Amino acid sequence: MIKFLDLLKMNLRDSEDLDAAFKRVLASGSYIMGNELEKFEYEFAKYCGTSYCVGVGNGLDALSLIFKGYIALGKLKEGDEILVPSNTFIASVLAVSACNLKPVLIEPEIGTFNIDSSKIEAGITAKTKAIMAVHLYGYVCDMEAIYEIAKRYNLLIIEDAAQAHGAIYKNKRAGSLADAAGFSFYPAKNLGAMGDGGAVLTADKELATCIKSLRNYGSKIKYNHEYKALNSRLDEVQAAFLRIKLKRLDEDNTKRRGIATYYLKNINNKEVQLPYWDFSENHVFHLFVVRCKHRDLLKSYLERNGIETAIHYPKPIHKQEAYSEWKNNSFPIAEQLSEEVLSLPMSPVLSIEEMTYICKIINEYES
Repeated sequence: MIKFLDLLKMNLRDSEDLDAAFKRVLASGSYIMGNELEKFEYEFAKYCGTSYCVGVGNGLDALSLIFKGYIALGKLKEGDEILVPSNTFIASVLAVSACNLKPVLIEPEIGTFNIDSSKIEAGITAKTKAIMAVHLYGYVCDMEAIYEIAKRYNLLIIEDAAQAHGAIYKNKRAGSLADAAGFSFYPAKNLGAMGDGGAVLTADKELATCIKSLRNYGSKIKYNHEYKALNSRLDEVQAAFLRIKLKRLDEDNTKRRGIATYYLKNINNKEVQLPYWDFSENHVFHLFVVRCKHRDLLKSYLERNGIETAIHYPKPIHKQEAYSEWKNNSFPIAEQLSEEVLSLPMSPVLSIEEMTYICKIINEYES
């Protein structure tokens, strides 16, 4: 069976360095908010080309803390509206709801899967205060168009960069393309930890300082609490592991783009729609997602032939019980994508033999 994602094989490449990092943290006697976290925050901010990185517990907390920070600083207030794509992972919307802000769903472009910038203005009201640009599957949004809209309406831009570590848009990396950005280091990400982890990136010193307090019980000084806050801190072991993995991120992203290029050039089946990509560095292919009208049949066919796939995401947000208030709303593109998308194996350890076999089997598929 060709695994959809072989995390063990990926992590074994760094096993000696990971072992050494764990022993270093163990010997330090400091396991929370220590030297490894400080060094990773500096290195990741420098890598992304921005001023501040704040390590937190996970990607959802990273986004939530951005909104909590803006509320604490008076730049947002409860009830403000945040524009979010209708086909994102639910965490993007949960972060908005968790802060008593109102998510407003905007349909995506069917070719790129990202928020359709031509539909953003129709969703803007007097209560709209921010646009969340979700770089879905690793492809950077149409940020130039989003910048123009945000400037015209005086809106904040927040990047959900949870799937776009290392992506480059007009010579700037994801994480430095907006007022603030949230990252996830879930193990399956392009830059993945060995457990949960996340980070907020920003060039705004005031916001970074506020979020450092908010992640730590609302405290800058022990037992002095400025805010009703969270406990959400990236621990020393994960920070140490991420420092190692950051060193090979660009190399791994190059391999991912190479696999995507191979798929795009060698998959030739009229029943399988390939994703749009202009072959630039604006995509890091966290996922390689195709579309098929008979998606479930294709998935079963590939499994019978020893190819594991995944579906991102089988039920759109407005159809989730958690957001039952939207159950009668219609988002036809999000609904279509949820019925058609299929993620093929994609990782920097996928072999040429595996890629060749995957393409051959897909090309032989008939519904």
